[in-house]
Amino acid sequence: MPEPITSTLDDEQQRIAGDALRGTVVDLIDLSLIAKQAHWNVIGPSFRSVHLALDELVTAARDFTDSVAERATAIGVGPDGRARTVAEQSSAIGFNEGWQPDAAVIEAIVANLAAVIARLRERIDATDKADPVTQDLFIGISARLEQLHWMWQAQVATVPK
Repeated sequence: MPEPITSTLDDEQQRIAGDALRGTVVDLIDLSLIAKQAHWNVIGPSFRSVHLALDELVTAARDFTDSVAERATAIGVGPDGRARTVAEQSSAIGFNEGWQPDAAVIEAIVANLAAVIARLRERIDATDKADPVTQDLFIGISARLEQLHWMWQAQVATVPK
């Protein structure tokens, strides 16, 4: 059966951009699930602020996932957000089971954001020549995730002596 959606990219450009987009969909789905798991299990003195910040992260990750998946389909690449694919291929670090102290949640979110951002930056480089439109999408997502990374770190940062 011929592909139902054709691309304006050549085959190699489509492969490079498609691989980057598929990987990013997986990472963003996992990031949203990690943040939701943390949202349900955070405890401690900073519960409320961490709980609300996790909602913000979940919303951002879900919105970005949709944008990336739709970009993939626009270039004729079917995204794969199935649970098995996410579990096997995510670049995120993950999150522990059960109740987690607010400080541990913050540490885990910072680490997961850093891991996802690192892979996203690799994909920015990979799509430079292959598909500047995908690269531009990745740059915008990276900028927002880096802003969130900073905000999460600031919750526990101390002034150096």
